[in-house]
Amino acid sequence: MSTEQDQKVTETLENLHRADSTDAVEAIRIETLGKQGWISQLMKTLGKMSPEERQVEGPRIQGIRTRVAEAIEDRKAALEAAELERRLASETLDLTLPSAAQPKGSVHPVSQVMDELAEIFADLGFSVATGPEIEDDWHNFTALNMAETHPARAMHDTFYFPDRDSDGRRMLLRTHTSPVQIRSLVERGAPIRIIAPGRVYRSDSDATHTPMFHQVEGLVIDKGIRLGHLKWTLETFLKAFFERDDIVLRLRPSYFPFTEPSVEVDVGWQNVNGRKALGGDGDAPDHGWMELLGSGMVNRRVIEFAGLDPDEWQGFAWGLGVDRLAMLKYGMDDLRAFFDGDNRWLSHYGFSPFDQPTLSAGVGAKA
Repeated sequence: MSTEQDQKVTETLENLHRADSTDAVEAIRIETLGKQGWISQLMKTLGKMSPEERQVEGPRIQGIRTRVAEAIEDRKAALEAAELERRLASETLDLTLPSAAQPKGSVHPVSQVMDELAEIFADLGFSVATGPEIEDDWHNFTALNMAETHPARAMHDTFYFPDRDSDGRRMLLRTHTSPVQIRSLVERGAPIRIIAPGRVYRSDSDATHTPMFHQVEGLVIDKGIRLGHLKWTLETFLKAFFERDDIVLRLRPSYFPFTEPSVEVDVGWQNVNGRKALGGDGDAPDHGWMELLGSGMVNRRVIEFAGLDPDEWQGFAWGLGVDRLAMLKYGMDDLRAFFDGDNRWLSHYGFSPFDQPTLSAGVGAKA
């Protein structure tokens, strides 16, 4: 029987030597080592042998299997090497051809609007202030005159952490950039003139809300500050940002814990080809008013929390969504697309990294 097996091995090796393609080698592999291959069937006979027979036949059959398997691998490697040599000899690469265009990066609309804001307010004498995104509830709520029962503290709006800091304060993802105002007042004192752009977090998600979004808030603390200064600042900013001189604002009484008096700011819009475009008197025909931001005079208690005398220092503050500003200015209709990471969206709405906003060239100039 061993003579018959030796003959099969010899025939297999000869067939491998004559094989002229990897397909032919694969057919031989299946014939010998496949589930129904003769060597595989031979391996199955070991289970029916006595221990003494298995001790003799096991190494011999395993040797046959190893010999054939190595021969198959060698022949396959030789044929693949020969095919590679043939291709290298017949195919050529023209190195003078231009390479494929590399993908171009672009500046995200939110980053672009952040730069535009900083450029405009820098011209008005504001500096940019930043603060931690993981805040304690004192800076995020208490120092802003928000009572323990204020709805903004509710779990459904705020992302709280389970642990408290060393002072026993609850930790959370900041719900607005107003804590930056408090930190800046405590560190720098007055007078102060800052904007605080950055990421904020609230438990909300739909076409106009996302759990993470961007806000910019402004703060001015000085002597003799009045509500008229607030309106002039916002009007000057919006005219520069939207690059229109016909921006009209309307102030409506409102309530915010950290400002008193508080006002909602509406901006006039007009219908242009079925689309709302900011600009014009909102009371004119085919016009309207759009609520854009909240603002007001800084509450006396907030000034006191910052360690200042409210009889000596007054100020105003305001806040609005950076993402919404981008949507209004550049014609986007779904806030969620800002965070999808879709390259097609980014290539369409993105900005050239060389298109730096300047007041002289127009902060919204797109390359």
